[in-house]
Amino acid sequence: MKNPLHYQLSEYDCGPTSMLNALSFLFEREDIPPEVIRNIMLYTLDCYSNEGHPGKSGTSHMAMMFLSNWLNRFREIRQLNVICEYITGEQVFIGETSRINDALNRGGAVVVRLFYDVQHYALLTGADDKNIYMFDPYYEDEFTDEHWSQFIPEGDVELVLDQPLKYNRIVPFGYFNREDDVLYALGKFENREAVILYNQKTEKTPEKTIEYFI
Repeated sequence: MKNPLHYQLSEYDCGPTSMLNALSFLFEREDIPPEVIRNIMLYTLDCYSNEGHPGKSGTSHMAMMFLSNWLNRFREIRQLNVICEYITGEQVFIGETSRINDALNRGGAVVVRLFYDVQHYALLTGADDKNIYMFDPYYEDEFTDEHWSQFIPEGDVELVLDQPLKYNRIVPFGYFNREDDVLYALGKFENREAVILYNQKTEKTPEKTIEYFI
């Protein structure tokens, strides 16, 4: 059985929440070992605020890269059938030739760093020909005027509250590829990062399914 995706508990834990949500999206509840949950929380929230408070600047690029590598090693000892790939820079964009879009079309999930008032992590779970399906762990039951004022002409972000196992936003492609600090932008290429995750058993590959070619 799969659990609903969940929201961050504080202003700071979008990183670990999105990684845990990726596993909830990809795996049955019974398949997720407690060690994975413990270590995701252990390795994230590693950034200090300007006042020296631990965790109050969220999770670093280095922590996400380390966590991706740790999950791959965890697979190698046959504890969880997860495949992780950490990508950065010009590899991180949305479009037909994007590794992110390819992963989403093959049943994967992607945790990305983007802008939502501050640097923020969210989970991408699907795509169509013009939109990304995303679970943003920062809870909103409506969009405020402040957020709507940042929208661009490509179309409106749709707030979805009836798909708790999959997504809570539908976001047009155009929002992501911007380099400015505006709503859901991936930002400057030198700061971009994403973690691509697959369930090894359900990943769509040419060997497993004809649907991949269609």
